[in-house]
Amino acid sequence: MKIISWNVNGLRAVMNKGFMQFLDEYQPDIFGLQETKLQEAQIPKELGAGCLEHYHKYWNFAERKGYSGTCLLTKVKPNHVTYDIGDAFFNGEGRIIQAEYDDFVLFNIYFPNGQMNDERLEYKLKFYDQFLLHVETIRKAGKNIIVMGDFNTAHKEIDLSHPKANSKYSGFLPIERAWIDKFIAHGYIDTFRYFDQNPNKFTWWTYRLGAREKNIGWRIDYCFVNQEFMSKVKNAFILSEVYGSDHCPVWIELGE
Repeated sequence: MKIISWNVNGLRAVMNKGFMQFLDEYQPDIFGLQETKLQEAQIPKELGAGCLEHYHKYWNFAERKGYSGTCLLTKVKPNHVTYDIGDAFFNGEGRIIQAEYDDFVLFNIYFPNGQMNDERLEYKLKFYDQFLLHVETIRKAGKNIIVMGDFNTAHKEIDLSHPKANSKYSGFLPIERAWIDKFIAHGYIDTFRYFDQNPNKFTWWTYRLGAREKNIGWRIDYCFVNQEFMSKVKNAFILSEVYGSDHCPVWIELGE
């Protein structure tokens, strides 16, 4: 099973930059999109009713137009789909799609960005904490977990080009990185780092100053699984050669 996550930074924009060709080439069994930036009436016709009939489609739209939003395309129909992390305070920005399958519960999540101001940083940290409470409740009920999406934080110095220069900015603050440490300490595995410890592997590059061509970037898009499920993960990849967004896709392969 191939599971792909991609922050498309505007689904309508990426439709004009090879999105459907990517979908046709990689044929993911489950495809989670973040930062779709649209409302229901703006869903591209290629993804609308009557199209891509081999995929079940789920959307979570932000109340604010042109902002945030998530989408899940899945060949296997989930047993149950919800759109929250157990606290209605976080429901208005379209950041969560939770899909329960026979073997695991999958979270497609666009975690908040804390760079705007202290209020948004506080919101981000509260979101992190509420998510951990929520996912731990599900895991303790005996479910396996897959969490994919844009976490908006680089975990270690290896995960961005200029760690010292960014150590006082949201996205690489000690308090944000400490939450990822805490998440891992609860028994969740960063699948990409499990297979690949090499530097200069990034998933996001600013559009400015030719950063992507110079590979000056950050690794902020992840796929985590609970440690009990890690034996089912056969590999994990960063598709840095795929353009169309300032992020690139990441994916994991599941097998027996």
